[in-house]
Amino acid sequence: MMPDVLWNSPITLEGKVVRLEPSTLTHVLGLATAGKDESIWKYMVYGNLSSLDSMEKWVNDLLRLQAAGTDLPFTVIHKTSGTIIGATRFLEMRARHRSLEIGGTWYTPLYQHTAVNPECKYLMLKCAFEQLKCIRVQFKVDLRNEHSIRAIERLGAIREGVLRNHMVLPDGTIRDSVYFSILDREWPDVKIKLEERLKS
Repeated sequence: MMPDVLWNSPITLEGKVVRLEPSTLTHVLGLATAGKDESIWKYMVYGNLSSLDSMEKWVNDLLRLQAAGTDLPFTVIHKTSGTIIGATRFLEMRARHRSLEIGGTWYTPLYQHTAVNPECKYLMLKCAFEQLKCIRVQFKVDLRNEHSIRAIERLGAIREGVLRNHMVLPDGTIRDSVYFSILDREWPDVKIKLEERLKS
């Protein structure tokens, strides 16, 4: 197993299309610009982050979670344009159990349904399984969010079940959450399929 310190060390992940930089307060303005479209936040547990003030508070909250050792947040940079286009993170990080969750993912609408999300997930899964030596990576998604469910299924993740009445969202909606996972023994096949997908 890798030393626990690696689990709490910010790291930059770089692909052909995107660069995932450790989130900092210097990213707040770019994230607020990317997050102005209110449709982004429909199924997110944070509520609407389309204002500069709400985005700054959110980034500060993520940095506190990072300091506590449970999360590593990333800002997604589109390499060709150099533009901030969204965010994602490792959360529920449990070094002792060699498991974590990939989530909190959102992108400005222009970059949805493109190579951005599969490449982000590829970079994060590769880091989780090959650098952090995870044995399990999980995903959770609002049961109503059919697009995200299909995207996770296309990664090759296995649907595990639904946690009913799992969360109360800021607008009062009671959310059911679908859980998916990829195990270390499944990663080689998932990796091959993702690499083939990213070539096309």
